[in-house]
Amino acid sequence: MSYGQEVIKPYGEGEKAKQVEEMFDNIAPSYDKLNHRLSWNIDKGWRRKAIRQLAPFKPQTLLDIATGTGDFAILAAEMLRPQKLVGADISEGMMEIGRKKVLQKGLQDIISFDKEDCLALSYADESFDAVTAAFGIRNFASLDSGLREMQRVLKEGGHLSIVELTSPVSFPMKQLFHVYSHTVLPVYGRIISKDTSAYSYLTKTIEAFPQGEQMVEILHKAGFSEASFKRLTFGICTMYFATK
Repeated sequence: MSYGQEVIKPYGEGEKAKQVEEMFDNIAPSYDKLNHRLSWNIDKGWRRKAIRQLAPFKPQTLLDIATGTGDFAILAAEMLRPQKLVGADISEGMMEIGRKKVLQKGLQDIISFDKEDCLALSYADESFDAVTAAFGIRNFASLDSGLREMQRVLKEGGHLSIVELTSPVSFPMKQLFHVYSHTVLPVYGRIISKDTSAYSYLTKTIEAFPQGEQMVEILHKAGFSEASFKRLTFGICTMYFATK
């Protein structure tokens, strides 16, 4: 099953994948600043909540899918203290920024980065205690394929923690978010990143992404034995937690 229209097919789609890889490479220098400003820095709290879901299980080997510039991977390393954390992404431009941040933090012995097609990961079955994904899986061409890969590389009893932007479902936040995501977000994103399409593209991915109960059902179909969700900040963001 794939979600969205032609415009939102970044991973595993040949030439389309290359185009989106280039888009993320282009916006990489301004990506962190834009994310924090456009979410009023609330995204930092969302990340912490998603990582805390894993804390009771003390995972020692982690995979951060669609790691981008590594913010979530770095925070997970600092909060969970694993032995190894791998950040995987299609964009070398984003990960190069992540590598520099990891060096500045002195976490290079724990965190490494791999360029990966997240729909066909190169890792062996049952390689990781936990898998994380923050604000990236809505860009997959096939959500089912990506989730099955996450399930495959998780050890039996391992956990998946996802935090993703979603569309609010209740009045008036639903209407306010629609206006914000279609006006402020793309215009401000275009001005700061100098990319004419990137943040309009990201708005489309948010609207196309399944959420809540529908996403839980998809997680079960991908092979996870347990799955749950929690909406944050009036539904602008949703956390998911699943067990293999």
